[in-house]
Amino acid sequence: MNTTVSGKKIAKIILIAASALLVLLIVLSSFTVVPVGHRGILTTFGAIQAGTLQEGVNFKIPFVQNVQNVDVRVQKIETDASSASKDLQEISSTIAVNYRIDAGAADQLIKNVGAAYESTIISPAIAECVKAVTSQYTAEELITKRTAVSTQMKDELAAKLQDKYILVDSFNILDFGFSEQFDKAIEEKQIAEQNALKAQYDLERIKTEAQQQITQAQAEAEALRLKSQEVTRDLIYLEYIQKWDGKMPTYYGSGDFLFTLPGEDASSTPAE
Repeated sequence: MNTTVSGKKIAKIILIAASALLVLLIVLSSFTVVPVGHRGILTTFGAIQAGTLQEGVNFKIPFVQNVQNVDVRVQKIETDASSASKDLQEISSTIAVNYRIDAGAADQLIKNVGAAYESTIISPAIAECVKAVTSQYTAEELITKRTAVSTQMKDELAAKLQDKYILVDSFNILDFGFSEQFDKAIEEKQIAEQNALKAQYDLERIKTEAQQQITQAQAEAEALRLKSQEVTRDLIYLEYIQKWDGKMPTYYGSGDFLFTLPGEDASSTPAE
């Protein structure tokens, strides 16, 4: 009798414990936590429900509904793209794009595109935009107008992904790679430009030096003229001294070469 009672008590305890555990599991399964920077996609028997769950604790029907968390923070994708320029130069590009999912349409993204949206729509869209834009510029312009090219690629990518519930924050061209022949041509052009600048500099230097020599020669010629004039005057004066017999006029010469005899007053008048 006591054995039977004890068995019933044990069975009752086990039943109560199992019921409590079941209730606990149901309660715990009725709530889900959506992490910071995410949105929750609610599914009922695998079917996606309209709307999204916000960050924090959310209620769901246990064993019937599940939640898939989708990151809506800024994310980065880096990819390589091959294209051709307007002048048919082959280009290998490395592109980095910062993007984020439209938080209010995360359920539509998962429903219409799926979780592999990077490989499904973003990478192909980047490759298409790179090809479309690079074909509008020559290879040299892609180098000199890199900022404008990057901006144009970003605008085209943003327009292409807008109806796919993806927003483009930034677009960066990490590298533009060209063929070996083109790189060599660019190098040769730079060398030619440097040589041209050097030749122009040398020409200006030669002109300057020639002008300096002309100026110097003119100065020397002027100095020689003055020296010659001085020597001529001295010779005339010497000749006058040599020929003077004491009876010559007080003044000798004309114009710039006017002399007075030693001891004579230049203001005096010659005797008649």
